[in-house]
Amino acid sequence: MYKNHMTNYAIIDIAGTQLWVEPKRYYSTNKINLEVGKKIALQRILLLSKEGEAIKIGQPFLKGLSINALILRHFLAPKVIVYKMQPKKKTRRKRGHRQHLTTFLIDNF
Repeated sequence: MYKNHMTNYAIIDIAGTQLWVEPKRYYSTNKINLEVGKKIALQRILLLSKEGEAIKIGQPFLKGLSINALILRHFLAPKVIVYKMQPKKKTRRKRGHRQHLTTFLIDNF
């Protein structure tokens, strides 16, 4: 189909987001409810490209393949301030939000 001239990479669907991932790299996404140090098998692979091989495209996911990842830490993103104001009404509302995130490391695939 398509010939690959780049390094190994994959496009995965995890925690409601799609990420372009490469082996031995760190990524952060919405919180994954697993303990730190646990390994997970990511099976929602949309596209897989290995060096020297043809690119595999799923419809929508590739069957029988998985990518291993290691949960490294859970943390809070920087605070986002939401300020709402209605002029001439004396209405003001200031709210803050911090998203829960998880960092994970992709193993070889």
